[in-house]
Formats: sequence, C-alpha cells, structure tokens
Amino acid sequence: MLQHILRRLLAIIPVLLLVSATVFSLIHLTPGDPAEIMAGEARDPEVVAGLRRDLGLDKPIHVQYAIWLGRAARGDLGKSIRTRQPVMEAVLERLKPTLQLSALAMALSMAIAFPAGIVSATRPESRGDISGTLFALLGVSMPNFLLALTLIFVFAVTLHWLPTSGYVDPFEDPIPGIRSLVLPAVTLGTAMAAVVTRMVRSSLLEVLEQDYVRTARAKGLRERLVVLRHALKNALIPVVTIVGLQTGNLIGGAVITEYVFCIPGVGRLVVDSIFSKDYPLVQGVVLLTSLAFILANLAADVVYGYLDPRIRYG
Repeated sequence: MLQHILRRLLAIIPVLLLVSATVFSLIHLTPGDPAEIMAGEARDPEVVAGLRRDLGLDKPIHVQYAIWLGRAARGDLGKSIRTRQPVMEAVLERLKPTLQLSALAMALSMAIAFPAGIVSATRPESRGDISGTLFALLGVSMPNFLLALTLIFVFAVTLHWLPTSGYVDPFEDPIPGIRSLVLPAVTLGTAMAAVVTRMVRSSLLEVLEQDYVRTARAKGLRERLVVLRHALKNALIPVVTIVGLQTGNLIGGAVITEYVFCIPGVGRLVVDSIFSKDYPLVQGVVLLTSLAFILANLAADVVYGYLDPRIRYG
C-alpha cells in the first residue's frame, strides 16, 4: 500500500507539469494585457512598457513559464499582479469559506444520495425509485447558475427564509453562518447527490443479485441486515470512485456558485483574477485545485483496500 501511494504521488508531478503548462499558455493567449489594465484609461505607451517590463511580460512566453516553474518548485507561486500579495497567501485567505461550503455540500449530498439510492435499489419500479430517478435526472441536467437563481427566487425573495447572498463565518456566528451557506451548499451538492444516487442504485442492484446475498436471505436474516451489513459495503467500491471524482469537482463548481452568492472563497477569487488578467493568481489557483482533485482520487484508491481486502496494489 505504501509503495502504491508513493508511486501515485510521484505520478502527480508530470500531471501538474502538463496542467500548469496548458493553463499558462491558455491564459497568455487570451485577449487583454494586464499592464494596460493597470495603466488605467490613459495607457501611456511608456508606462505600459515599464509595467510589462516590471511584471516580466516582455519576455517570450516559454521564458516566463520557465521562470514561474523554477519559483513554483521552491514553493513560490509568485505575487498577484493586481494586489501584489503572494499567491499562496491570497489563496489561504480565501480557502476557509470554500472548504466550509464544500464540506456542507458534500454532507447534504451524501445525506440525500445514500438513502435515495438504497430505497431505489431495494424497491425497483416503486414510487421511491421513480422519484429518485427524476431527482437524479433533474440534478444532472440543471446548470449550477440556474439552480442557484431558482433557489434564491423561491427561498430568499419569495419566502424570505434565507439570505439572497453574502457570507458569515459559522464558527463566529453559527446560526447566520449556516443560513448563509444553505442555498450555496444545496446548489453545489445537488449535482453530486444526483450522480451518487444513481451509482448507489445501480451498484447495489448488481450486488443484490450475488449468490452470497441469496444465501444470507436463505438463512433468515432480515432484509435490512442483508442490505446494510452484507450488500452495501461491496457495492461501495464504484461509489467511492464517483465520490472521489465529485469531490474534486466541488471546487470547480464552487467557482460559479461562489460568484452568484457573493461568497469570498477561492472560486470568487479565480473569477475576479480572470477578469483582471491576474496571471500568477489564476495559475496558482488552478494548480492548487488540480492538486486537490488528484489527492481526492488518491484517497479514494486507499479506501478501496478497506472496503475490499481482496484488492491488492501491485
């Protein structure tokens, strides 16, 4: 197991190199010039040229990437062009709201997905199964921004139950903090809940047809024990894979969700950075997001061995 984890950690290096090179190229190919944005409306050519020189933007793109890569290897992701704040410091400042939102979204999605998936698998073609199927279809089909606006209109504008936007730290003020995160968490977690629900259903249906499940039923065990103790654990392996992938997607989905609900997290930070052409900040956020996505999938691999002792990592 340890050797497998070490091999996977080493494999992260070329993946991050490819991601960073791709993002670096795409950012610099997009229209717009950070120096012109910083120069303001006057845009004196001498001022713009001086800013480009100070920011290192006058060098060829491959030279800029080599300089950035050398600094990143030492743990220095550069400084924000807009605020001159170190990228790592800026990300860490915005990380807390994003982690809180992602954790609440995952908790809500799992609380919905597992009961719905189990009911759908144990009672196929029932009303519960049909309801779960419709929920999964709706959750996967509806874009985040449309669901967010719908929830705001219904629960904030019409019913006045929850705030339309804004963020309060739940650790500083629990009740307003939770209320400020409910709608964003539902928005972010709905798609994940829909995908996991369908995976739990299909995987559990397959396991329930296995011989050892029939044997457990023949011994007279109650159906609840058969499902929860014998079938569910073996059905979780493909579910864990999907959960690992969706966990990484939570941060990506948070970009739109945080912007709609005005949450000062990493997602909102990267959107503001793209609009202001803040190359180092965008590059740093994407790199750290990719790393989080890879580590989430590595954690899923480790869980496989716990769920099924027959799995061996060669």
